[in-house]
Amino acid sequence: MSTGHTQLEIPPSGPHGQAAPPTRAPRKRRSILELLILPRVQVAVTVLLDVLAASVSVAIARYWEAATTVAPYHGVAVLPWLFVPILIALLAGRGMYRPQLLRNFLDELHPVEASVALAACGLLVPMLVFTENYMVGEFVLRCWLCAAVLVPAVRLIRAVLQRYLRRRFRSAAPTLVIGDGPISHQLMDHLQQLPEYGMRPIGLLDDPGAGSGDHLPELLRVDVPRLGTPADLADVVRATAATNLVVSFCPLPDSELIAVVRTAQRLGMRVWVVPRLFDAVGARARVEHVGGLPLMALPDIDPRGWQFTVKHTMDRTVAAVALLAISPVFLTLALLVRLSSPGPIFFRQRRVGRDGRSFDCLKFRSMRPPRPSDEQFELRAGSAPGGVEGVDRRTRIGKFMRQTSLDELPQLVNVLRGEMSLVGPRPERPEFVELFEMQIRRYGERHRVKAGVTGWAQVHGLRGQTSIASRAEWDNYYIENWSLWLDVKILALTVLAVLRRSED
Repeated sequence: MSTGHTQLEIPPSGPHGQAAPPTRAPRKRRSILELLILPRVQVAVTVLLDVLAASVSVAIARYWEAATTVAPYHGVAVLPWLFVPILIALLAGRGMYRPQLLRNFLDELHPVEASVALAACGLLVPMLVFTENYMVGEFVLRCWLCAAVLVPAVRLIRAVLQRYLRRRFRSAAPTLVIGDGPISHQLMDHLQQLPEYGMRPIGLLDDPGAGSGDHLPELLRVDVPRLGTPADLADVVRATAATNLVVSFCPLPDSELIAVVRTAQRLGMRVWVVPRLFDAVGARARVEHVGGLPLMALPDIDPRGWQFTVKHTMDRTVAAVALLAISPVFLTLALLVRLSSPGPIFFRQRRVGRDGRSFDCLKFRSMRPPRPSDEQFELRAGSAPGGVEGVDRRTRIGKFMRQTSLDELPQLVNVLRGEMSLVGPRPERPEFVELFEMQIRRYGERHRVKAGVTGWAQVHGLRGQTSIASRAEWDNYYIENWSLWLDVKILALTVLAVLRRSED
């Protein structure tokens, strides 16, 4: 929580107190972790790992060929190794070496595999032209198969290690934020709670007369000091060695903010800008130009369009097949619940789904009946209902089912009925929906689509008694960026989350 803003004392950088022209922040000896957060170092490491994986693939393909072929390749020695530069060039052309805040392995998988296949085709041409009396197709096939496994595997290992270092050691780039309003504090809160993005807010810059952050509720304010005004950026960077700048909403005119951005770029900083109408800007938004004037095109997602009809048809088909496949597990759990304590097998609770319609959400019962001695639950401010509310009444099988999310399996029946979808915003109880719609920005927009068994918020750790405002933000992001591939990715991340066994 914030206890007030701190003004950073920065000594004059020029003679007679005059500000010196912007220069890059002074260099100092960096630790290994500090080096790893630099974008150019991350790009260099990624390129090196791809070169290594591609080279090992060629070496394995040649060894494989020598061990299984009577007449192995004896042509120009350098030809098989052309696969490596061809692959690196294709990956670079697809933007796979462009610095990004967070690289998701599942998002990288398709372009990487496509690049590997094209690189194999690119290798096939010179080998056919410059090689005689040799079956080049078999070698290229072996090279392709090896690279199709090794290159994504190495990238997966890199992504896992990067997230581990960022979470374990908080190895994130020092970041300044322009603006002191609710969106700025929301952004800083996300960066603090999600270290895998690699940005650590160390201070904010704003017009001292604005004071918008002083009027924010204590619950929404982030304890980050105010280090000056945007005009002080050069001095602040020299004092803090910040490398990133995020421009949020600020009362300064655009002409002054553009000058600040130019200063940040001369200082060697990476710059991001929170766009106006950010609620409507999805992942597929693109920038087009009319002359020199940029226009942002915002693609529309229609929850009543044919794409969602396909989604719901697939939901019911997959749910039916899944219920049939897991029927032995389903029946075993039902029997264990029946034997665990008195009461029904299924727990039914009214929840709100698409267009505000209520339905009975099914779960395996995981709790014993209440006792008069049980304490009353008091919901913490800002937290969503859920998890263990009040006294822990979970049975032994109930604890296991909650830790592994097996208590949610009966919701496949809800999907089969058409009341829910496999992926979507998690449904909430009617009494809480009415309350949250009054208190939480854009909460009601979650109900544009069917509720889901799992969702984008849940696979990012927002389950149980976590922030309902953050859940609404993630859920609306899912709706506005929906695709069948996003559903597949969420289902895959759900499996990983279940394997990690939550502690709800």
